[in-house]
Amino acid sequence: MISQKAKYAMRALIALARANPSEPVLIADIAVSQNIPKKFLEQILLDMKHRGIVASRRGKQGGYMLLKPANDITFGEILRMIDGPIAPLPCLSQTAYRKCEDCNGESDCEIRHVFARVADATRNILFNTTLADALSGDGDTARLTA
Repeated sequence: MISQKAKYAMRALIALARANPSEPVLIADIAVSQNIPKKFLEQILLDMKHRGIVASRRGKQGGYMLLKPANDITFGEILRMIDGPIAPLPCLSQTAYRKCEDCNGESDCEIRHVFARVADATRNILFNTTLADALSGDGDTARLTA
């Protein structure tokens, strides 16, 4: 399962993707519209700012906006930033590979073979679905897995 923080990050970024790209959105407005605790949202957006996903503007016309176009931000990118490795087993991770402690050999592991297909399908969907796809309704998983 993905964390609540990852869900909030995705919802906040989708809210920013819906907004006019030249007009920053107030944290309070995102928090209310997406039902996200404001203090938690502040931390999430600050993290996203440090990672180059959003920019902030101070002052009367301040707020947050996407730094990258919505069609360049994938769900996989967001999930990996917030929750870390996406793989269901440590031996399948692309970013934090670790041999399973109880494993006698990856090539003979039936469990690994099954979950490798799960991990590949999951990554395919997550890294080929952008915020723009979600907004346009083109985030259809049938299209991505066909």
